[in-house]
Amino acid sequence: MSQASRQARELLRVGDLAARTGVNPRLLRYYENQGLIEAARSSTGQRLFDAAAVEQVRYVRQLLDAGLPTRVIRELLGCIREPGRLEPCAVPTLVEHLRAHDERIAGLLGTRHALQGLIDSSSPAR
Repeated sequence: MSQASRQARELLRVGDLAARTGVNPRLLRYYENQGLIEAARSSTGQRLFDAAAVEQVRYVRQLLDAGLPTRVIRELLGCIREPGRLEPCAVPTLVEHLRAHDERIAGLLGTRHALQGLIDSSSPAR
């Protein structure tokens, strides 16, 4: 049996997916609830994920680490054609979030400058 067909048949319970990704099972259930990953259900109601969910979870983590909210990640999932690769349709959203982060950074730098000025003006002359 080829690896691709083995992966196609392999179904992972939430604990197995957690072990492979290092993501807490409770968080995986949250991702499913938010529409970031999909699970089938066994006859007993257990969540069953296909092997592709491992890469999907890793990619969701990357996007979360980049500061994107789950709402935006859910929208961007339609722009993924192969694991870990976004299509050009994602670029406008990513650029918008990059601009927002740049604005926050500029604001923080202004605050830092003001605080440093207060510290400098309060320090005894040397």
